[in-house]
Amino acid sequence: MSESRKHITEYLKKGLRLDGRKLDEFREVSVEYGVSKNAEGSARVKIGGTEVIAGVKLNIGTPYSDRPDEGTLMVGVELYPLASPEFEAGPPSIDSIELARVVDRGIREAGAIDNKALCIEKGEKIWIVSVDICPINDEGNLFDAAGLAAIAAIMDAKFPKVEKDGTVNYKERTKTPLPIKKRPIPITVWRIGNDLIVDPINEEEKSTDARLTIASLSDGVICALQKGGDATLTVEDVDKMTDLAIAKAKDLRSKLGGKSK
Repeated sequence: MSESRKHITEYLKKGLRLDGRKLDEFREVSVEYGVSKNAEGSARVKIGGTEVIAGVKLNIGTPYSDRPDEGTLMVGVELYPLASPEFEAGPPSIDSIELARVVDRGIREAGAIDNKALCIEKGEKIWIVSVDICPINDEGNLFDAAGLAAIAAIMDAKFPKVEKDGTVNYKERTKTPLPIKKRPIPITVWRIGNDLIVDPINEEEKSTDARLTIASLSDGVICALQKGGDATLTVEDVDKMTDLAIAKAKDLRSKLGGKSK
């Protein structure tokens, strides 16, 4: 056991974290809307010192052949060195791909967006919703920060104006929002030894055995699960982690402000 992990576990036995928080306590969370003039929707989320910006771009494209009357969602993440010395410039890393997939899965499996309402002309034209996520500073818990920023940016998005010739005028935004049906909130629960924590700082993340990201709705329905880490999780572990995640999701959902149903 490393000295750092030993130090962390000793604190956890006392019911405390390195920064003095309780095991189930988040750092301060804030959500700011409309942070980008060039995106159709955008949001900045801060969880303690962790800061993430998400932007939504809407493009007209061709639907998939097996879903001719449905629009589609795409989520991408860029981990730039400005956010952490552990990130490197270049092609998407395994970490950025995993982060994008976890966020995408929560939104997609929840049916957050009415994809049929994104259809312009069946088999010919649809709206493609692209969510770009960019961490500005990583001090732990990018999964929850990115997921919250993504859903906030989607809530902030408005369709651009479409001219009579079919071209999209990105300089003019309409007042029509995206057809949002549900608002999933992801919470990642981390296991260190026999203890479960939420919202870890970097040092705690490096000492975890396993994690489970749970995306849930306002009524507590779970819409997506994603496990990470090398250690196995028992059924009892999963039950405790999901219960904790659903409880904490209510707190984060309140941070969405008046835009949340």
